[in-house]
Amino acid sequence: MLVASAFNSLSQRVYAELSDEGHRVDVVLASHGPDAVRDAVREVRPELVVAPMLKSALPEDVWREHTCLIVHPGPPGDRGPSALDWAIAEEAPRWGVTVLQAEAAMDAGDIWADEAFPVPSAGKSDVYRGEVSDAASAAVLLAVRRFADGSFKPRPQSDPGIQVVWRDFFRQEQRRIDWENDSTQAVLRKLRGADSQPGVRDELCGREVFLHGGHPEDRLRGEPGELLATRSGAVCRATRDGAVWIPELRPRKSSGDPAPFRRPAASVLAGFPAPPGFRGMPGSSDRPYWLPEIAAPLELPPGRVTWTDIRYRQQGDIGFLSFSFPGGAMSTTHCRRLLAAYRYALSRPTSVLVLGGSRDFFSNGIHLNVIEASSDPAGESWSNLNAMNDLVEAILRTTDRLVVAAIGGNAAAGGVMLALAADEVWCRTGSVLNPHYRNMGLYGSEYWTYSLPRRVGAETAERLTTEALPVSAATAERIGLVDRLVPVPAQGFRDEVERLAAELAGDPDLTQRITAKTTARHADELQRPLAEYRRSELARMRAVFFDPRAPYHALRAAFVRKLPTGSPRPLGATR
Repeated sequence: MLVASAFNSLSQRVYAELSDEGHRVDVVLASHGPDAVRDAVREVRPELVVAPMLKSALPEDVWREHTCLIVHPGPPGDRGPSALDWAIAEEAPRWGVTVLQAEAAMDAGDIWADEAFPVPSAGKSDVYRGEVSDAASAAVLLAVRRFADGSFKPRPQSDPGIQVVWRDFFRQEQRRIDWENDSTQAVLRKLRGADSQPGVRDELCGREVFLHGGHPEDRLRGEPGELLATRSGAVCRATRDGAVWIPELRPRKSSGDPAPFRRPAASVLAGFPAPPGFRGMPGSSDRPYWLPEIAAPLELPPGRVTWTDIRYRQQGDIGFLSFSFPGGAMSTTHCRRLLAAYRYALSRPTSVLVLGGSRDFFSNGIHLNVIEASSDPAGESWSNLNAMNDLVEAILRTTDRLVVAAIGGNAAAGGVMLALAADEVWCRTGSVLNPHYRNMGLYGSEYWTYSLPRRVGAETAERLTTEALPVSAATAERIGLVDRLVPVPAQGFRDEVERLAAELAGDPDLTQRITAKTTARHADELQRPLAEYRRSELARMRAVFFDPRAPYHALRAAFVRKLPTGSPRPLGATR
């Protein structure tokens, strides 16, 4: 049984990979309280309890009566609730994950397994879904094998060679940015150390907000702390020796903002009063009228390090269209900009076009946070979904070259279907896919009724979308959801994709494959036009979006506010 505070990316990966190993795995959410955990354990009577992500202590009667393994995101001897925060703040070159047995003292139990990893220069959440996830998965699988074997004796932390270090909770006072004195690198380290949660508390335009994420800017300059520009939803802020881009802001709950959750920074600032001295007419709700919008070129010249969430580059006969949106969520604006970039990529003379290739999220579909913050959530849901469909349709209708979707991180819902529009799907072995919409009360679109059955068959497509279970990369390849596994660490994904793309572009049968693709698309269109798939899917989605009583609206509101919903047993006894 997995006990987790949330069925997050790591919990899903552990669930999927343990299931792949033939284990029956059940899940209970600790966020529903200790009695929910007790009841689930009493009902299932598991041989082993594993806690991949836990913010509260296991009930004492549970860990005394059952072997319970805790996944701690720190090396052996590290203790405390903010292990990864400290690793990033102190710029540790290497870190680790330890699987230890639960006992009364926090993180003090005997060690069943541990795995080390190099710490890349990336945001905490990216590292968590990449290096930490890889190490945790390997350590959990090893610990479970050792438990099943019955002969392994876990190592006490009192053993020689283990240095026990207690690290306190990492507080906002330690994250505070001193804009007058902190260097750009110091600012980036603080922003990246809190990019997803909890953010860095700060003040903008007289309002308290949390800053989420940070990227360097190489040209714009201003007075330390000054807001300089917007770009694609992000805001640029000056440091003492440079500037940084901040993609998202979150108003404090006490601020009175009706949408106190993460969303594009420029849209949050649009609701704030302009600083003294700024004059002009109010702009759209997407950005503050008093800051210039400074776009970055789609193809960055060599040497530029400025931030942009969509980039195109070309190597010989191969085009690479990379994109990286916070949390993998794609708003209406994101989709339209990516479609414009895709059309630009199609204007370039290539025979292979690679989509994605970044080390973190590929896509999680429509942007629920932006929708929830909208004055018309139903209308914004509809606009967002149609923009996703426009993008997917453009990929499906591409017949003059081979399109590859390169999934370096996780993907879900419409993000999976976006990848399936490509001719080939390459997936890093550590990725988790959720090819369904059911948990948000939706039927789904993005042409999934066309692309999913043609890959996995109608029966498997029905099972995937109704069971609503996470799928490991290995299972995704086995059932035909993806074509190729890329067994590399997160940091090596881009280079390996480039190597594989070069092989594909050099394939002597490539021209023949493109011709066959064109013929197949024409035959499929004659059998049932893509417009019919779209019309059928959207009819069902429209009925949900514009029905205020539909569960989607309450599920969306709870999701963006991180409120518990439904049963403490999100999957039940599925195997």
